[in-house]
Amino acid sequence: MSDTKPHPSSINLHQQSRVLEIEYDDGAKFELPCEYLRVFSPSADVKGHGPGQEVLQVGKENVNIKEIEPVGNYAIKLIFDDGHCTGLYTWDYLYELGEAKENYWIDYLDALKKAGHTRHLHD
Repeated sequence: MSDTKPHPSSINLHQQSRVLEIEYDDGAKFELPCEYLRVFSPSADVKGHGPGQEVLQVGKENVNIKEIEPVGNYAIKLIFDDGHCTGLYTWDYLYELGEAKENYWIDYLDALKKAGHTRHLHD
């Protein structure tokens, strides 16, 4: 049985622009901002332990990734400079985040607005 799911052919962190660039072996290429990856972390403290238990992440506009640790041949662990370091970003989940980035980001901004939060960028 062959594994036909796409796998990353390159992963590059651009710390200055706070973007993780991922190219897959099927030709897909995604530029995922660190803030986006942080607020959509697959960890239990973000996702919760079941549907409806998600925790809205606020104040992550200027978060950056300090380190990327490989996990087997299926995922990476992202170490953020705000101390967050739980949750494994599988190749499938990163691909999903790349494909659905626009819709996920709009949903996140709507959730922030509904909760009365505003994004503040500091450079």
